[in-house]
Amino acid sequence: MIEMIRRQQAAQAAVDRFKGQPLAFGRNDCGRLAAMVLRAMGHASPLARAGSYSTALGASRAIQRLGHSSLDQVLDGMGLSRITPAAALVADIIMLPGEGPFGGALTVAVGNGRVLGWHEDSDRAEILQPLVYLAAWRC
Repeated sequence: MIEMIRRQQAAQAAVDRFKGQPLAFGRNDCGRLAAMVLRAMGHASPLARAGSYSTALGASRAIQRLGHSSLDQVLDGMGLSRITPAAALVADIIMLPGEGPFGGALTVAVGNGRVLGWHEDSDRAEILQPLVYLAAWRC
């Protein structure tokens, strides 16, 4: 399959699944969003080994069970290449500033500098135009 078509399909599947969904740890959260896109792009997600969770504290403990203290360490531990956020392609993972003990919030690039993810000003996943980026990974 042509790489950009595969990327577009992975990102669109994430939009179809998560856009408009309320944040629900363990079901609709940035880790599950990133895991879906990673799987669609051919990467094994370590989330299955982390166990289930339903709270922010549980999500933090799941990250610790993987041997990491933050979400960026989980992605680095997968061997994904870090890229500059400006170089992100559709379906790449971008970390934005976020609340909680996670080191940031994971989002998925959907094109035109926009991402799919949750934001503190909305209780649902939305297409966002970020102003500040923390990191990005090539899927």
